[in-house]
Amino acid sequence: MKKSVGIIIGGKSVEHEVSIITGMQVFDNIDRNLYEPKIIYIQKDGKWLIGNCLHDINNYKRKEFKDTYEVLPGFKNNKLILYPHPEIKTSFFGKKYPAHEIDMVFLALHGTNVEDGAIQGLFQMNGVPFTFSSVLSSAVGMDKVVMKKVFQSYNLPLVEYMWFYRSSFEDERDSILNEAEKIGYPLIVKPANLGSSVGISKANNLNELLFAIEVAMSYDRKVIVEKCLENVREINCAVMGYENDLEVSLCEEPVGWKEFLTYEDKYINGKKGLSQSKRRIPADIEENIEEQIINYAKEAFKAVDCCGNARIDFLLDGNNIFVNEINTIPGSISFYLWEGKGITFKQLINKIIELGELQHSQRNMNIVSYDIDLLNKMRASGKHK
Repeated sequence: MKKSVGIIIGGKSVEHEVSIITGMQVFDNIDRNLYEPKIIYIQKDGKWLIGNCLHDINNYKRKEFKDTYEVLPGFKNNKLILYPHPEIKTSFFGKKYPAHEIDMVFLALHGTNVEDGAIQGLFQMNGVPFTFSSVLSSAVGMDKVVMKKVFQSYNLPLVEYMWFYRSSFEDERDSILNEAEKIGYPLIVKPANLGSSVGISKANNLNELLFAIEVAMSYDRKVIVEKCLENVREINCAVMGYENDLEVSLCEEPVGWKEFLTYEDKYINGKKGLSQSKRRIPADIEENIEEQIINYAKEAFKAVDCCGNARIDFLLDGNNIFVNEINTIPGSISFYLWEGKGITFKQLINKIIELGELQHSQRNMNIVSYDIDLLNKMRASGKHK
């Protein structure tokens, strides 16, 4: 019997559209001999939709969802149950609007409120197996400040940086600016909890720094300021697995990359993100550099306790390697990094699902209830007898 896989896309995130691209690519390439896929679309207002028209990306372009209906998530026997919204004008379990049982959730979500552990917590708490990392791993991977502190504890090399809260900037403006300027221009300013280059700016002087901070603060309460390495190369690779059983993809180098890739560079200028003409796979790097990047990639993956398939981005300044960030749900699942190693998109999806099941089985081995009848051992006053 085929396993029902719900591919969740969208969400209340500025990376909403990127998620749609990733999810539709997964839907088009999933192994239908093993799985029965279904798109679950979370709109920007938070409504969950189901319907066959969600399986065609052209409907997202036209914003036409005529045969969809709103559902509410429920849980039973370690499955996600999608119930028709009570306001639908039909019987609750009517033939026109049935409930759907989902055996496995494939997360194709990017950005805050979805990739950052928020939705993982919903499924983890209710025992529904899902792909990619746990609540903790997802949250650490999303928050660049926490991520860097974890990487530092593993002695992974990082560019010089500082960070601050949005609420602190008004009262501590001068000291924050002084600390940032001590790093030395040029600087890169980022929201701590976003991806896809949204809200990122380069600053060459104080006026540009102030503007960049305002932009970043409009997206997140935490802002990170990093040293901008000039004439640097970006090298990316993916790691797949769980715990110590890890495999590393080919390395890639985005061609023409400067300080950072813009949103348009990643998702508009090429059909697969960067077009193939703007990627060099494998990257043209020396063997010893590649070996070190592979080692760092594995350590970064293990440092945040990832599961599934993650992409780690590096900065290469001469022979100096710096870990930039980890993407716990990479755009397009980074399928293009695995093709050169003979792993098809379909095989990659299969492996990600298998790893999600493995993580779920490991979690189910934990004791979650410790019954000592504590309530009946308490006095009326609330004190222990």
